[in-house]
Amino acid sequence: MVSFWSGYALPTIIIILEVLAIIIPLLVAVAYLTYAERKVMAAMQLRQGPNIVGPFGLLQPMADGLKLLTKETIIPAGSNRALFLAAPMVTFLLSLVAWAVIPFGAGLVLSNINVGVLYLFAVSSLGVYGIIIAGWASNSKYAFLGGLRSAAQMVSYEVSIGLVIVSVLLCAGSLNLSRIVEAQHTIWFAVPLFPMFIVFFISGLAETNRAPFDLPEGESELVGGYNVEYSAMTFALFFLGEYANMILMSALTTILFLGGWLPPLGIPPLTWIPGPIWFFAKIAACLFVFIWVRATMPRYRYDQLMRLGWKIFLPFSLIWVLVTAGVLETFGWLPK
Repeated sequence: MVSFWSGYALPTIIIILEVLAIIIPLLVAVAYLTYAERKVMAAMQLRQGPNIVGPFGLLQPMADGLKLLTKETIIPAGSNRALFLAAPMVTFLLSLVAWAVIPFGAGLVLSNINVGVLYLFAVSSLGVYGIIIAGWASNSKYAFLGGLRSAAQMVSYEVSIGLVIVSVLLCAGSLNLSRIVEAQHTIWFAVPLFPMFIVFFISGLAETNRAPFDLPEGESELVGGYNVEYSAMTFALFFLGEYANMILMSALTTILFLGGWLPPLGIPPLTWIPGPIWFFAKIAACLFVFIWVRATMPRYRYDQLMRLGWKIFLPFSLIWVLVTAGVLETFGWLPK
């Protein structure tokens, strides 16, 4: 019995507990990100925001979740039932599995693999399938057009995101996310790679279908985009997936450009604060900018969106990768 627990069951239980320790706080963070978004946008637009359910409206996310949980899931008559229900599950699950390689602090990572960046590339590229399936399986022209829009948008901006990450990898010399953070011990990559930092953040807005790039959900021309036929918990899974992806992109921005769990400038009073607190504070700052942009920026036209991705970001990021590699090789800074 002792050998069984030590050999098989105990490690499995530990892994399950580690997974739950990531997923449960993430779901709570997603719920209260919706609350924070509504309160921040209300303050920017001189409104109150949620303030009825619970003190200061803090129970509003729970009320919203309960409402969606108790509503009826309506499946269109002409839809592909299996794919219609599978699409939101795929989108939601993919937004969770990427967190397996995200380091929250020194040694605080579920799976510290040497190709963490490639793992994130693979997971993010699969995210298109959930949206394409949702648009097609709904048997609605509006949903189908919204799915095509979103797929084209995500694929377009994944190219520039990939080139931005290549420039970071050249400076760090590793695909391991923890080592990328450790390479920023003296200076965050946001300083020498500031243009790439801006390109990455804007591409992250487009990748997560957030304003001003929320074209797949254009109410004026597509009613509601690829999720127009969804209701109740199937819609909630898309909603949760979108906000979980926002947090994931903010975490990636923090890891690649803002030093991860490292304190700014190495000032001694700041180094006393634990690394995970710095990590979460930087994520919160990135999420605030996500919300700020939504509250202030008008929506792009679709041709403007594609022009920005293919004619500006793609050539600029490609040239920057070549310049970065050239500078690192010329001055002997290229990691061996």
